[in-house]
Amino acid sequence: MRGFLLCLALVGCRASPGPPADGTATVVEVVDGDTIVVDVGGRTEPVRLVGIDTPEVFVDAGEEPECFGPEASAFTAELLPPGTVVRLERDVVGRDDYDRLLAYVRRADDGRLVNLALVEHGFATPLSIPPNTAYAARFVDAATAAEAAGVGLWAACGG
Repeated sequence: MRGFLLCLALVGCRASPGPPADGTATVVEVVDGDTIVVDVGGRTEPVRLVGIDTPEVFVDAGEEPECFGPEASAFTAELLPPGTVVRLERDVVGRDDYDRLLAYVRRADDGRLVNLALVEHGFATPLSIPPNTAYAARFVDAATAAEAAGVGLWAACGG
């Protein structure tokens, strides 16, 4: 802690910038099912949809995408086409080890929580890493319902 305060005092170090105070951003592209790129005040930022995990589409050479990975990416792209205005809701930890913003993403026009929609429709599973657990119970409930209904990856990938 003392080193951090010394850093601030000596050279004006600061944490990586986050979204603007009102949390709005515009979708630039969908990278995969749980990662998007947004424009935040003229700056592009990768955003990891926190609290969920979708099957991978980018794998090592010679490997196939994970079961339902391409479908999850396509569903995210359907929910968040380029130009969609979103609100980024942060939890406790604001960035991951890859310097992506960690956020719950809501479409500004209808308030739909995209992270939850992915789980409800069987395109994602819950992945809550403490202390970022604000919606953990809702994601687990949605996944339980999706699995019971046999939708999405629950039907296609053998549960």
